[in-house]
Amino acid sequence: MIFEHEIPECSKLYFGTSAKRKREIEKIASDVLYDSGFQEIVTPLFSYHQDDSIADVKELVRVNDTKNNKMSLRADSTIDVVRIITKRLGRNTKHSKWFYIQPTYRYPSVEQYQVGAEVIGEKDLSVALNQAMKIFECLEVSPLLQISNIAIPNKLSKLLEIPLDDFRHINIQKFLELNIEWVTKLVYLQHPEDIDAIIEMVPDEIKEELVKMKEMCDKIDYKNKVIAPLYYAKMLYYDELFFRVIEGNDVNARGGRYVNGGVTSVGFAINTDTLIEANK
Repeated sequence: MIFEHEIPECSKLYFGTSAKRKREIEKIASDVLYDSGFQEIVTPLFSYHQDDSIADVKELVRVNDTKNNKMSLRADSTIDVVRIITKRLGRNTKHSKWFYIQPTYRYPSVEQYQVGAEVIGEKDLSVALNQAMKIFECLEVSPLLQISNIAIPNKLSKLLEIPLDDFRHINIQKFLELNIEWVTKLVYLQHPEDIDAIIEMVPDEIKEELVKMKEMCDKIDYKNKVIAPLYYAKMLYYDELFFRVIEGNDVNARGGRYVNGGVTSVGFAINTDTLIEANK
């Protein structure tokens, strides 16, 4: 029996103080992004292309259109924003910096509000990352910034014949059991200043990816940061550097570099809900 006052599990209800905080976060973020030359876009709630974004298609809330084509509720905004700008609006705008304030949905009724931004045609992740951290600065919070590089797990998987699932599930014990000194050091590598101590030990293909992480850290003027070279993102489209912004067990934001339709771009999404919950 469903009572009249019940709402679906994991859906969102904001009122009073929490609704006010939600508007404050969105206002601060949009002001920062407008001041940095971004324009706003609101994408359709329904999409034909969410399979390109979500690793587990079981998470998609699926429906059919009038011609029985499969579509789903928006589970991720990034690829749809890039596709719409480059394929549908390309003749009408040359602008490359876009942001959005809108929810995403996962099966069966998971609802998540986000403030996201994409810089289309940009290869330097620091352009997006510095914008994200500026928003957190304006929100007067200092969460932990974790910088990773998905190319490292991908290359290690082939080099050492380790299944990618071990990286997805953070199977540290299996990495340590390899009894390879430089792999063990990668497991425990956390601080950007420690990269130099290991960089000459690793294979060349791993070395070049660590250099990218070090250079990225040097471009970010933010003290509360760590690196996690073996962390594997669940997003399908990241191809190199990416980051998470963490407070306790909550992920406040994530972003990275990606390629879609031959176009390299960078972007991020801030999870508005986690910031609101932390303020309660």
